[in-house]
Order: sequence, then structure tokens, then C-alpha cells
Amino acid sequence: MEFNHKSVLLDECINGLNIKPDGIYVDGTLGGAGHSKEILKKISSKGLLIGIDRDEEAICVAKERLSEFNNVKFVHNNHDNIKEILQELNIDGADGILLDLGVSSYQLDEKSRGFSYMGNSRLDMRMDKTQKLDAEEIVNTYSEEELSRIIFEYGEEKFARNIARKICLERKKNKIETTDKLVEIIEASVPFKGEGHPAKRTFQAIRIEVNDEIKPLYDTIINSIDALKPDGRLCVITFHSLEDRAVKNAFIDSKGKCTCPPDLPYCVCNAISKGNIITKKPILPSLEEQNINSRSRSAKLRIFEKKGEGNGK
Repeated sequence: MEFNHKSVLLDECINGLNIKPDGIYVDGTLGGAGHSKEILKKISSKGLLIGIDRDEEAICVAKERLSEFNNVKFVHNNHDNIKEILQELNIDGADGILLDLGVSSYQLDEKSRGFSYMGNSRLDMRMDKTQKLDAEEIVNTYSEEELSRIIFEYGEEKFARNIARKICLERKKNKIETTDKLVEIIEASVPFKGEGHPAKRTFQAIRIEVNDEIKPLYDTIINSIDALKPDGRLCVITFHSLEDRAVKNAFIDSKGKCTCPPDLPYCVCNAISKGNIITKKPILPSLEEQNINSRSRSAKLRIFEKKGEGNGK
């Protein structure tokens, strides 16, 4: 069980959190604990880090890697439930929250998890192995229309209809149970090979559906901002255009917008703002990081700061 990749946009996230030594910080996507370890180096023994992950294996690895620190609470849960998690821990608010969305390098590389189109394993793709829905159930029970929509919307795959049709034809003969069988079906459905592996987009789409990564995201961002203390910051790394759109929209709505005519001397529309967007444009990995870690190439970091008390922000 290896979580050996360097965390994406590590320095940018740590700087973006604007860490206070005695603050409370939440890593909502603990993974291999790369971000968490750097946060812990910045906070004092009076500070606290809450590490959340839906993957029990990630929690186990993180506990080992952070064993030198005594100010960590580990939570096996989904970051979508951040408000409830903090309430259960009797924490009124966090000084900073980090969300590194998507699948971890370990989950992709660990062939038995079924995330990867390379190699062969059972169709699984669950980040939380305690949940019932997995990739095998989606591939073998969703209608052709549902499969086509998911593959097109979440995978941005232009051959989604062909792939969905071929899946439904093949599963009538035999149940589709393995990643290599699904890859074989996808390859037979794509008339020519474009950039990258022909199964990449479909596997991404099915993974997103298995783990419900997109639909709750807007509300998760809103809830995370609400869970911040005044002047607290939320840092979110996305790897997919739909993720980034949800985060961007939640940030814009949280910032609020005055609709008063520009010639009025002060606001009378009672526009409500929760804070400010720190990143007018997302922060992207440096070329050096992209060359070292190819998985960082699609990463975007957005940062929001909650309004401070009485400072007019």
C-alpha cells in the first residue's frame, strides 16, 4: 500500500491557507497526508488538524505518517459532511480548510481498486469500500441512456453513445466484471485513437458516478465556507472542468454581488457577502511541477477568504 506521490500544488496550498500557529485546520481529502504534514509543521501544539477521508486505507497510512504529531484527529467520513463532522467534534469553526478533489495517485496505481484502465482487476472504483454502489453495478445495471449521459457529461467523451450501446450489447452475453473487459469494449467502440488512452474518459466518468463527486460539490463548498471562522480560508484543488465550475460558481455566489446602480453613493440592495475570492484566476502548477508529476497538469487551485468581523471585508 503506497502513497508516494508529491502532493499537488503543495507550497501554493500552504501559503494560501495563511496558517495561524494555534489555528484549527481541516484536510478534507487526507490521502497520503502530504498536505496535512506540511500544515502540522506550521501549527503549534495548541493548534489542531482534522484529517478526513472516505478511504479507510488512506486513514491507516496517514496515521502512520503523522504518528509524530499529537494534535491530529482522524475522521473516516466524506468531506461533503463537513458541517456534521465539526459539530460532532464540538468545533465551532476552522481557520482553514483544504480540499484536494478527485482520485488519489494511490487509488489509481493500486490495481486491485479497479480505478485504472491499465492492468486487470474487478470493476470497483469505490473510494469508500463500505458503500454498496460500485463500478460493476453501474456498468451492468444502468440503462443505455444513463450510461451515455454519464460518459458524455462526466467524461466529456464524444463517443459516449457508441460506448454505452456496446456495453449494453456485451452485457447481454456475459456480465462485465473486470477492467480489462470494459477496456476491450471501449476500444471496440472508438473508431480511432485520439490523445491518451481511449478508455481514460469513460473510466473517469464511471468513477465520478460511483463516488458521487460532482452533484454535492457546490453545496460542499458553501458548507465549507460557512464552517470557516472569520478571516479563515478555503483552498480547493480541482482536476476536472465540472469540479472547477462548481467551485467557481460557489465562490462567486458566496462573494455576493451588489445590484445597485453605479451612481448610488452606497449599497441599498442589501447584498450579502460571505467574503472574498483571493484567486481572481486559479493558480496552476508550475511547468517544473507538471514535468515532475504529470497528474498535476490539469490541477487548478482556488482560494476563498471568509469575511472578517468588523473589518469591512
